[in-house]
Amino acid sequence: MQASPRLLFRRRFLPLFTTQFLGAFNDNLYKTAMVLLVTYHIYSDESREAAFNALAGGLFILPFFLFSAIAGQLADGHDKARIIRIVKTAEIAIMVFGAAGLLFHSVPLLLAALFAMGVHSSFFGPIKYAILPQHLRPGEVLGGTGLVEAGTYGAILLGTIVGGIIPPAASAGLVLFVAVAGWFTGRAVPPAPPVAATPPIDRHIIRASIALVRQTMHIPRLFLAIGAISFFWAVGAVLAAQFPPLVKNVLVADQTVATMMLALFSIGVAIGSVLINRLLKGQVSARFAPTAALVMAVFVADLWWVTSGWPDHGGDLHDLATFLRQPGAYRVVFDLFGVAVAGGMFVVPLYAFLTTTVPAAETARTIAANNIVNSGAMVLGALLAAGMALAGFGVAQILLLVVFGAIGAAIIAQRLHKACD
Repeated sequence: MQASPRLLFRRRFLPLFTTQFLGAFNDNLYKTAMVLLVTYHIYSDESREAAFNALAGGLFILPFFLFSAIAGQLADGHDKARIIRIVKTAEIAIMVFGAAGLLFHSVPLLLAALFAMGVHSSFFGPIKYAILPQHLRPGEVLGGTGLVEAGTYGAILLGTIVGGIIPPAASAGLVLFVAVAGWFTGRAVPPAPPVAATPPIDRHIIRASIALVRQTMHIPRLFLAIGAISFFWAVGAVLAAQFPPLVKNVLVADQTVATMMLALFSIGVAIGSVLINRLLKGQVSARFAPTAALVMAVFVADLWWVTSGWPDHGGDLHDLATFLRQPGAYRVVFDLFGVAVAGGMFVVPLYAFLTTTVPAAETARTIAANNIVNSGAMVLGALLAAGMALAGFGVAQILLLVVFGAIGAAIIAQRLHKACD
């Protein structure tokens, strides 16, 4: 059976979907407001801006590396709905500091709140996928995963647009309001108690993380799926970090264009997330993943080509209307959209694969192990991009990292497809 948007009208799905939507919206409202504030109003140096964006990306992801093992153990051993309520309460406190950073233009406060939101997301992350097999029927899991992913990127779209067009003071108030709204919707998520007895929680971060990754990655099919997803998110971390510097310093455009680029990317991933469910007709399979990754590589390579030769007009930053009149502008737009659609088609079946090929009592820990490896790859990618920026490499040259990363993801996904489909 193929899951449909009718799930959005079911209590077993809608509260989780809404809570995830509001959380993703808030994350991206805050991150966009922060990045654009720093890029356009605090720093005035290309290398510092590129390095800050890469650092911010790495700082948000680092908690996934540190805390996912504990988060996965908690989620498998306790009621997942109760953990959601606790996490959503913490989000309100975190956003008090984030709002203060936006109001007072304090980079330390901004980064501290960003790291704390990463901690918040690292505990919510295993739940949002692991809870689906408990609340949905087997034939609905791929569709439900696609809806969650599409909703997430729809929220990213809205958060990106709003964070890019309203002033920092308004963003400060809004992030607090949305955090409170997420607390209310989180309370409506139906109970999801443990489905089996679980071992005692190991609270030693390093030991627990190593043990969890070792237990998961020794299974060949999970090793390949997690490896492919990790390449994807490393690529995404590098690409996302380059958006604002690419727009300002290469395309010579203002923050309306940066907002449009981020919004366009979100729309594309949402479309790809829904499209792949239609193509697979609800079947969990990696057969389209290798092609999707190669398509990503082609579009990013073309983006590198067109931006490498972009002329510097030497004047004021272009607004959106002026930018779209430049030769090659629509090619840039098309490339970004193509990368995003292919990305959505690539990653959704792999997440569904992780949650449907392991025992129900181990789903959260499997997702947590995936998050640990993903975060390590993303932090590595972000640090590599930051190092290249500080070493004098241009934004366009850094895009070549994305091309090679996408090719690596295609190779691993092809091995998974041959082994499991």
